[in-house]
Amino acid sequence: MDRSLAVERRLRDVPPHELLPALRAALREHFDARAVELLMADYSLAELCQVSTLPYTHEPMPVEGSTPGAAFVAQAAMFEPGGTGITGYLPVTVRGDRLGVLAVTLPVEPDPPVWAELGRFAETLAHELFVADRDTDLYIQARRSSRLTLAAEMQWQLLPGRACTRAEFALGGQLEPAYAIYGDCFDWSASAHKLTVTLINGMGEGSEAALLTNLAVNALRNARRAGVALDAQAELADQAIYGHYRGREHVAALLLEFDLATGSVSALDAGSPRLWRLRDGKVERVHFDEQLPLGAFEGTLYEAERFQAVAGDRFVFVSDGVYNAIGPQGQLYGDAELTDAVLTTADLPAAHVPGAVLKELATRRRGAHAEDDAMVVCLDWFGPA
Repeated sequence: MDRSLAVERRLRDVPPHELLPALRAALREHFDARAVELLMADYSLAELCQVSTLPYTHEPMPVEGSTPGAAFVAQAAMFEPGGTGITGYLPVTVRGDRLGVLAVTLPVEPDPPVWAELGRFAETLAHELFVADRDTDLYIQARRSSRLTLAAEMQWQLLPGRACTRAEFALGGQLEPAYAIYGDCFDWSASAHKLTVTLINGMGEGSEAALLTNLAVNALRNARRAGVALDAQAELADQAIYGHYRGREHVAALLLEFDLATGSVSALDAGSPRLWRLRDGKVERVHFDEQLPLGAFEGTLYEAERFQAVAGDRFVFVSDGVYNAIGPQGQLYGDAELTDAVLTTADLPAAHVPGAVLKELATRRRGAHAEDDAMVVCLDWFGPA
């Protein structure tokens, strides 16, 4: 049997929690691998955590300043010689969603095609990990360098992923503080013809805010999956939230629907998330008609508006936890600062932009306590496939 087929079949045949031992045994048998380890990116995308039987038993490795971190950021294989041979760090990524890095140590430097073959195993492992999360907590636990709050647990389970790539677009999103978020959330879904992006900012703190956001996101998903128009999606979610809270709580939202064939965008602004656009080196805020937040009043009617996305456009969405962040001298992180942040990250791929903007925001606070959780989502529009 072809060794590539043998390795991949072994991964498919084992229980989800045994993926790494199975891969380790297969690479030892077919490639004489001396060591095989899986390093998974934590929720903040700042550390790589080694997968082991028991969580929190290995010290996390910083992404910045490490060879595995460089492979993770560049999404390219990196190599490091050592006493037992040479270690290759191979990105573990599925459809643009970066899960971590596979570290494989071989006794001698092999021919380049061998590393390419091992890279394909890392991709196969990524697909298997994506499915495995339905049946085991092992890899979810491995992504945590510390314990999540209950609210953060609820929010992270809502997310579609942290990145997504297709021929027409690339998406990346991040929430901070990753281990104690409240009501901010994002969602996206793509079909053959449409891409829907949803930005949510729920009221309150802790688990109550997370419950409100859960209701909002699932109400919008339910309406979207029913196939109704964007304004009707907002109205159905508005009714669901008002029916439960009777106006005591509401949700700010920005809803967008991209036509993948034309770049025409339907948008509906129901609150505080904002949008910046980078086009031909110029950054500007995209303004919409502000409508009532979801759930504020009974029977609210909403109306979508349209604009055109052009190939090469970059869209950066932020919540009020970003543009209303207060610096050490009491100044707000406003339009000028966001314009600079979008420009300085222009050369980064979409998946890296949210983390870079949030890192700059944290640096600007100079250790000051964050008054609110923050969300950044970046969308690169490449145009029709």
